[in-house]
Amino acid sequence: MFMKFRDGVFLVFGFAIGVNLAFHILFFAHHNTDNDNMLDPLHDGRHGAAHQPLIPPPSMSSITYVPAKVEQTIMDNLMNWGWNEASRKVPGCDIWTDKSASAATGNPHLHELLNAFLRELKEYYKTIQKFQPTVLDALKAIQSNPQGKNEICKALRLHPDGIQALFPSGQLSYTSTSGYVEPLTTPMRHPDFCFDTQDRVALMDMNYLVHDFEAMCRTLKPTSRRILIDMGASLSYHTETEVQAEIPPIVHLLNLYHKFGFTFDHIYGYEATFTEPSTVFNDLLPKEYMTSYHWINAPVSAAKGHKLNPLDSILRQFDKDDFIVVKIDIDTHVIELPLVQQLLEDDSLNVLVDQFYFEHHIKFKEMAPIWRSAMHGSLKETFDLFNGLRQKGVPAHFWP
Repeated sequence: MFMKFRDGVFLVFGFAIGVNLAFHILFFAHHNTDNDNMLDPLHDGRHGAAHQPLIPPPSMSSITYVPAKVEQTIMDNLMNWGWNEASRKVPGCDIWTDKSASAATGNPHLHELLNAFLRELKEYYKTIQKFQPTVLDALKAIQSNPQGKNEICKALRLHPDGIQALFPSGQLSYTSTSGYVEPLTTPMRHPDFCFDTQDRVALMDMNYLVHDFEAMCRTLKPTSRRILIDMGASLSYHTETEVQAEIPPIVHLLNLYHKFGFTFDHIYGYEATFTEPSTVFNDLLPKEYMTSYHWINAPVSAAKGHKLNPLDSILRQFDKDDFIVVKIDIDTHVIELPLVQQLLEDDSLNVLVDQFYFEHHIKFKEMAPIWRSAMHGSLKETFDLFNGLRQKGVPAHFWP
């Protein structure tokens, strides 16, 4: 099966060889294929809808990834901006702050589209804050009423027309495995950081991640198990950022999932830094996660097949019907990068992962004062890696 997306059109070619040769072409036409309107951020408001890729029917088994226009422009210009250089001097934020950075990209509207997306992102999180869930546990609701799955998942919508309606600029990327996600962009965290690199609140602000919980819900089956594998499971905040916040990033993520009816059955937390179990369970872990949390106070191993390699010892114990989230933030590139590469290259593993989060400490100007000696590799390397994961059907997100 070969699938291609071009100018708003999906072409799917299939063939069958037998006594007679037959072929068919399935044509999915977008309601607006006017390329000028698709690129113009000042078009009359309909340009955003024109960007949204047609969602293939659930019966289609091929993995499809359609990057947002801004993401595709970034991927096309990694070399032009010098992002292939592993240097602390390479700026990553100019595309947000300097209009002239769009000039040589082939998309003169990149700067406008990025900032339109940023405005929509902030409204999206206001909508999340106001959202009053009616489905407290999506899986249990589906188990109780399998025939009502469509309406159960539909109740997780933030807008009657779906999540894409909250982003009229059209700058969401689309994966056939889990719906819409944020586009891959610098600074690999909240874009507000680009406008003030001294702002430590923006540095750790997680309100840049986009999750299509309705689409994620539709992947659940009555027999699904909900699993989180957390490598680098610090339950206290990053002290090196000098940020004081109410909750650490992983708990923020757990709470977000919980709000949309995703309560994990098992959370495997791997952490190399010794922490007294009494401190973990008395002081750090919220009460609602006591029944599901497995604290593994040992460093993970990048060796394939090792029992402390969670991809082999934990992930492989589950199957495609389960809902599995993996997070890696070990701050040791010789361990975390081989694990991510293993996930990328081993299709028996990546097919199991429904959401993936990774903080990749690569070299670029704006993060150099924060990451310092932890930095390795170039911006191009991280975009190639995350794009590669998304192409494999893994909704990969930059972790702060």
